[in-house]
Amino acid sequence: MRNFFLFLSLTFLSGCFQIESEIPFSVEEAKYIQQNGTTTIEGHLFIQHFPKPISGAGEIVRLIPVTAYSKAWIEDMFGNLKYVSYILAPKIDIDANFEKYTRKTKTETDGRFTFTNVPAGHYYIQSQVTWRKDTSIITEGKLVYDDIDINGHETDAVKVILSGN
Repeated sequence: MRNFFLFLSLTFLSGCFQIESEIPFSVEEAKYIQQNGTTTIEGHLFIQHFPKPISGAGEIVRLIPVTAYSKAWIEDMFGNLKYVSYILAPKIDIDANFEKYTRKTKTETDGRFTFTNVPAGHYYIQSQVTWRKDTSIITEGKLVYDDIDINGHETDAVKVILSGN
């Protein structure tokens, strides 16, 4: 019963954090992500959780071009941190074009992921690691992000640790 009331409280609270961007999405700023590049990004998604890290198995990872719109989205979502609690993350209305100008991949069972043919540019890499304890109805976890610069002249894969640290 206690979990049920906690669930209702959190559901009510999460509805209070609806955010709508005042900055319009610009296709012109984001279109570089649709070019063909030569860089490979290899990453590992996990979070530190006592007593051991939890891998982000089967999670969607997004490669997002840094634009005025995505900067505002990251700021609204994360503030000045590289992670936010899954339960307390604000709900943000997203422009339909935002998804069109974002690349996605899925992590392996160990949390590893790859993006290929990435063009030069400045990007955010964003995902989440979630889990649910056997005795709970509430999903726990963190949304995480980092940023990366690709110059287009990399000869080896660019390595990324996406852990919110």
